[in-house]
Amino acid sequence: MAHYLMSVLDTRPPTPGDDEEMAAIDAYNDQLRADGHWVFAGGLAGPDTATVVDNRGGEPVLTDGPYLESKEFIAGFWVIQAPDLDVALRLCAQGSKACNRRLELRPFGGVA
Repeated sequence: MAHYLMSVLDTRPPTPGDDEEMAAIDAYNDQLRADGHWVFAGGLAGPDTATVVDNRGGEPVLTDGPYLESKEFIAGFWVIQAPDLDVALRLCAQGSKACNRRLELRPFGGVA
């Protein structure tokens, strides 16, 4: 099975969802596990907590803040496995509904 990254896109300050939203996400996660699609998932702290690390030169350069300044940011993610893109797209649509946010779906490159 191929692996896919589903990134949760948000524009709101990072806060836990309300009880109904969290229950929907928990149910979605449970279904992913039951159906064998679950690999890993997690929520992320806000972009203001990011540090960019660049060690292409002689010494690492650490820069506070996000890589890109943008109104949208990645608020969380799922890594799933699916037999094909159609199944991954269906799972992504279900995830978008569960978390009430837009998702970006990308396959992992190389050997899975």
